[in-house]
Order: sequence, then C-alpha cells, then structure tokens
Amino acid sequence: MIGIRSANVGPKNTGKVAAAIAGGAATSLGLIIFAFCVRGDLLDVDVMAFVAAKLAFSLVVVGLSSVFLTKLARPGGELRSTLALTAVPFIGVMILATLSMAADPNWDEMIRGDQWLDCVVSVPIITIVPFATIMLEVRLASPVDLVRTGALAGLVAGGISVTAYALHCTVDPAPFVALWFGGTSILCMLSGAKLGPRLLRR
Repeated sequence: MIGIRSANVGPKNTGKVAAAIAGGAATSLGLIIFAFCVRGDLLDVDVMAFVAAKLAFSLVVVGLSSVFLTKLARPGGELRSTLALTAVPFIGVMILATLSMAADPNWDEMIRGDQWLDCVVSVPIITIVPFATIMLEVRLASPVDLVRTGALAGLVAGGISVTAYALHCTVDPAPFVALWFGGTSILCMLSGAKLGPRLLRR
C-alpha cells in the first residue's frame, strides 16, 4: 500500500510542501511588520546580538523540522526520519537558560518578563495561517504517520511564528526565550499531533 501511494508522490509534491513553508513564513513576517510592528531598537548593535540569538534558536527549529516534515509527507518517509534531532535547539536553549539563571539571582524576573502573556497569545495567532497552509499541502502528499506528520507541521508553523515574533518581542534573556518561545513552539507541535489524524486523512 505504501509503495502504491509513494509512486504517486514525487518531488513536485514535497516541493509544494516547501513552498507552503516559505509562504507561511512570508505571511507571518508580514503580520509582524504591519500588525504587531518590529521593535524600534532593532538597529542597535547590542540588541541585534540578542535578537540574532533568538533567531538562531527559532530558525534551527524551523530548519530541522522542515527537513523531517518533507520526508514524512511522502509515504514511507516515516521509516527514514530521526525526529529526536528536532530536540537539539530546545536542549541548547535550555542549557543557555540554566547558565543564565545560575549567574543571576533574579532569574525569576527574566522568566516572567513583561511580555510573557503577549507571547503566549500572539504566537498561536500568528501560527494559524502557516499551519493551515502547510497542513493543506502535506495532506495532498498523502502521509502515512498522521500523528508525527501533524506534530512536525505544527512545530514548523510554531517555529515560523516564533521567528517572526522575535522581531517584535523586546524581552531577550535566555530563560524567557527557553520558556515562552520554546513552550509555545511545543504547544503548536502538540496541537499539530492532535489535529493531524483529522486534517491529514484523505
């Protein structure tokens, strides 16, 4: 059965998944620019260093999860996917957060920040369009493992949204990024896993 379905899914289909990811990223970026606004101090050298660190986390999440999503989108792709690698950026940011918390006795303030609620609400909202777009193209590619594929679609969309939100968020400490950026990305992943069997079945 997998062989029959795989024969009908070629590079064109996975290319459309990649295009959907790119389109979702453009939509999220446009939403940040025109609706949320980019932070005003972005051109400051010190600020750019912190923003670059946040973007490094989110872009690695997007990159790794996108690679595995394009594999899982094809029947049989679930046999060649080591999804544990998607945990690497989360482990990295948790290490940085732990080091920051050990060095600063006011670590609890770094976690709370003044934008945690904005992050928790905004990221899922920004995720809606890229998630819907990606899920539509992935569904047409006829994946087999609907739970893992949905989870990766959610993680890609969440990572895209966090990347865009990083240009708006003015709270930079690693503990904040680890908890709220990482947490909302994982929330999107879990939502994708829950919705995958419903939205991806043909």
